[in-house]
Amino acid sequence: MFFFSENNCTNAVKPGSLEHAYLAILDNDLLCAKKIFDALDSPRARWGRALVEILTGYIEDYPTYFEIRNFLEIDLEYLLKNEKLDYVEQFLGSLDLLAGINNETYKYTARVMYGNKLYKASREFMDKSESLFYNDPELHFMYAKYYMDFGSYKDAEYHVEECLRILPDYYPAVMIKKKIQLQLM
Repeated sequence: MFFFSENNCTNAVKPGSLEHAYLAILDNDLLCAKKIFDALDSPRARWGRALVEILTGYIEDYPTYFEIRNFLEIDLEYLLKNEKLDYVEQFLGSLDLLAGINNETYKYTARVMYGNKLYKASREFMDKSESLFYNDPELHFMYAKYYMDFGSYKDAEYHVEECLRILPDYYPAVMIKKKIQLQLM
C-alpha cells in the first residue's frame, strides 16, 4: 500500500487519527473518515472534511485558499497512487469550484498529473491554469519542461522566456534555458 513506506510498515495507526481517516477513505468508508476529521481540529482535518465532501459530491465546508495550496497535490497524488480512480474523477469534477477559491488549483493538478505521466491531462490543466493566470512564472516553467520532454524546444524556449520575463531571476528557469539553447543549436 502506498500509504506507508517500506520502512514504516510496522507502525500502528491510532484510532481517530488523521492516518485513520485517510485509511477509511481507501476503504471507501467516507462516513467514518468524515467523523474522524470532524473530531479533529487542525488545518489538515479541516481540509479532510472538505475532501470527503468533495468525494461524496456535496460540499458544505469549502476549503480555504491555503488548504487548497497545502493539501490538494498531496491528496490527489494519494488517490492516484492508491488507484482510487472514482474518487480521482469526483475530485477532478470539483476543480472549477476550487479554482474559484484558489486560482492556482489547475496548476497544482497539472503538476500531479505530469508527475504521474498523465501528460494529456497535465497539458489540459496547464492550459486551464494559463487561461486564469497567464503571468504565473511557475506555470511557464512547467510548460517549458513539458515541451522539452517531448522535444518541442521552440515551444519550450517560448515558455522559459515568458517565465523569465515575469520573474527574471527564477533560477530553475535560468538553468533550463541553457539546456534549451543547447538543443536549439
